[in-house]
Amino acid sequence: EYDGERNSEGERHGRGKARLPNGDTYDGEYEHGFRSGQGTYRFRNGACYTGEYLQNEKHGQGIFFYPDGSKYEGDWVNDQRHGYGKYTYANGDTYTGEWFNNNRHGQGTYVYKDTGSKYVGGWVNGNQEGEAELIHLNHRFKGKFLNGNPVGHGKYIFDIGCEQHGEYIQSEQDKGGEEEEEEPSLLVAPKWRASEITKLTLWTPHGENPPSPREASLPSLHEVSSEVFRPAGDAGEEDEESREEEENKDQEDEGEE
Repeated sequence: EYDGERNSEGERHGRGKARLPNGDTYDGEYEHGFRSGQGTYRFRNGACYTGEYLQNEKHGQGIFFYPDGSKYEGDWVNDQRHGYGKYTYANGDTYTGEWFNNNRHGQGTYVYKDTGSKYVGGWVNGNQEGEAELIHLNHRFKGKFLNGNPVGHGKYIFDIGCEQHGEYIQSEQDKGGEEEEEEPSLLVAPKWRASEITKLTLWTPHGENPPSPREASLPSLHEVSSEVFRPAGDAGEEDEESREEEENKDQEDEGEE
């Protein structure tokens, strides 16, 4: 099961290869019987980790390839994604930024492959939250987010040379005179209410004022509330990957002598 160096006490120490009873394999460095240093651990389910270990735990820099084709490359602490790293999801989306206890947490950028849009800003426990910018092909939104949705005051910045200011409000305020009992709209995205349109303030070439865009040329600004804000659609995948990691961790523990 183990082929490699040992110290005077007979402990695995130095470079070695091990095949665990569950079918996993490890090829790398040991210290006093523990996987410590650089190594590659291959799981029987197809997952693979290449990077630094400390006392049998992923710790330091490393790359984890998941069975579904996704991968994480970055910092690890005590077997968890923690620090700074890039996660490439199975659908091609990517997140690059800060991590805390396996969750996206801090400042980071999420890029949606199917649309090319990207979210740049704050994250809390895996969710889009805090000051951020959501950048689309020909416009962007700058404001605050909570649980993956925009909230409160913000502004849309259009490439044609104008900004639309307004705020996102909860749809409960739009009930009107309806008497029917409505279900709690916790899952209903906030609606955009525009307040004013201004020229871009930064575009002043040669001291001239920017041309004033005609209302007719504005891209349906009153319909901007139809813009789709979807939170990172990988939460379920990440939960599943976390479970896989837990299973993999159990396999590592069971298989180690």
